Amino acid sequence: MEVGLPDKMQTLKRQQKHRPGVGIVHLGLGAFFRAHGAIYIAEAMAKSGGDWGIFAASLKSAGTRDALAPQNYAYTALEAGPDGDSATTVEVIEQLIVAPEDPALLLSVMSDEKTKIVSLTVTEKGYCHHPASGKVNLSHPDIAHDLSHDLPRSAPGFLVRALAARHAAGLRPFTVLSCDNLPHNGALVRRVVLDLAQEIDPALARWIETEGCFPATMVDRIVPATKPEDLERVATLTHTADSSPVIHEPFRQWVVEDNFVDNARPDLAAVGVQMVQDVAPFELMKLRMLNGTHSSLAYLGYLAGFKTIAQTVADPVFAQFVQKLWREEIIPSLTAPPGTDLQQYAATLLARYQNPAIQHLTWQIAMDGSQKLPQRLLSTLDDIKAQGRTGAGLSLAVAAWMRYVGAIDEAGEAIDVRDPLAVQLKQNVESKDAVGALLAMREVFSQSTAEYLPQTVEPAYQLLRQNGARAAVQEYCNS
Repeated sequence: MEVGLPDKMQTLKRQQKHRPGVGIVHLGLGAFFRAHGAIYIAEAMAKSGGDWGIFAASLKSAGTRDALAPQNYAYTALEAGPDGDSATTVEVIEQLIVAPEDPALLLSVMSDEKTKIVSLTVTEKGYCHHPASGKVNLSHPDIAHDLSHDLPRSAPGFLVRALAARHAAGLRPFTVLSCDNLPHNGALVRRVVLDLAQEIDPALARWIETEGCFPATMVDRIVPATKPEDLERVATLTHTADSSPVIHEPFRQWVVEDNFVDNARPDLAAVGVQMVQDVAPFELMKLRMLNGTHSSLAYLGYLAGFKTIAQTVADPVFAQFVQKLWREEIIPSLTAPPGTDLQQYAATLLARYQNPAIQHLTWQIAMDGSQKLPQRLLSTLDDIKAQGRTGAGLSLAVAAWMRYVGAIDEAGEAIDVRDPLAVQLKQNVESKDAVGALLAMREVFSQSTAEYLPQTVEPAYQLLRQNGARAAVQEYCNS
C-alpha cells in the first residue's frame, strides 16, 4: 500500500518481554478476531496469567502473515469512537503461518498436548457444510481432498486430523471454539467434525462425541476493513508504522458457553466475557437484531448508492426503516436474554451504526449473502410466518439481495458480487422468473420458506426494479 507515512517512521515492534507459551491455535486469522477475541485473551493473560499465546494460521492467503511477520506479529488495534481514536498494541500472536505452505507444522502444533483450544473464524463457507441441513458437504473439493489425504486443506479437515493424532497418542482432545457469526456455531462445528470423522474412522468419531467440547459463542464488535489511509491514521497517532492494524468500534461483547475440555481456558470472565450455560438467546438476539439489519441495510443501502452503514442510516428514511424493522418484525420474534432490554439493545445498535468514525462498507457486509441469508433473515421470516404476521421489511431486504446478486446496480454499473454461488445466482436473476428461480435454490431457501415468500418478495422485487431502493424503503416506512 502506498501511504503518506512520515520519513524515518519506526516500524512497530513487539515490546513484550515475557513470551507466553502457546495454548491456543486459531484457524482463519482475520481482522475480526484480531480486534476481538485476541484482545480479550491478551487482557485475560495480563490480569490472571496463564500460557495462552496464540499460534495462528491463515487457511488461504499469505497477506496477513507477510504484513505481521516483520513486526514479530504485534499489531495496533485502533478504537474509532465518535470523539476520536485511541490505540493499543496487541502482542498475543506468537506465530502466524499460511496453512497450505506447511500443513504438517499446523497439525503438529494442534496435536501438541499444550494446545488446549483451537478457535476458528473461517466464515460460513469455511465450515464446508450444507447451510440448510448443517451436514458436512462431502462433495466439497476440500473435504473430498481431506478424506483421502493425511495433510488437509479445510478447517474441518485440520480439526479431525489433529484430533485423530491426539487420540492415537492417548492425549485429551482440545476444545473447538467457533467464533463465527453462525447460529448454534458450537453445534454446527461439532456436527461437521463428527460427520467427517465418521467417514474417516468411526471409532475416532465416537471418541470425539464422548470426550470433545464445542462451546457455542456469540461475538459482537464492528470491525470495518482496514483501508490504505488507515495506516497513515495509525502512524499519526502512534508515531510508528504498522503494516496491518485493525480498526474497531468501542463496543464489544463476547458470550461463551462455559464448556471446555477439563475446564482449560483463559480467565475470560475477569475481562468482561459473559460465561453462560446457554448462549442461544444472546446469539439469536444478535443474529437477528444486528446481523439481520446489517445485511438489510447493506443490500438496500448499496443499491441506493451508500458506501457505508453510517452513511446509510444518516438518511432519515433508512434510520426510520431499521427502527421499524426492530420494533414491528424482529423484536416480536425474540425472547430477551436474561438481563437484557431489547428496546435498549436496539437503541445501542442504532448509535453504533451512526458512529461516523466506523466506515463499515455496505459492499463488505454484502459478501457471501447466500451463506448468511438463512441465519440473518430467513429464520426470522419463518418465525414471523408461524406467528401469523407478515415481514414486509425483511422481505424487502431479501428482494434487495436478489437485485444485488444480479450484479448490476440501479445506475447500471457492475457490482463485484463476492459469493460462492455468484455465477448461479446471476444466471437465475437473468431468467424469466428471477424470484422463482432464486427461491428454488435449496442451498439458500428451504422448501417451506420458498412456498410462502413469493407473496411478499415478488412485489418487493418489482417495486425495487421500478422505483429504486430508497423509494421502496420510504413506502415501507409509510405503510
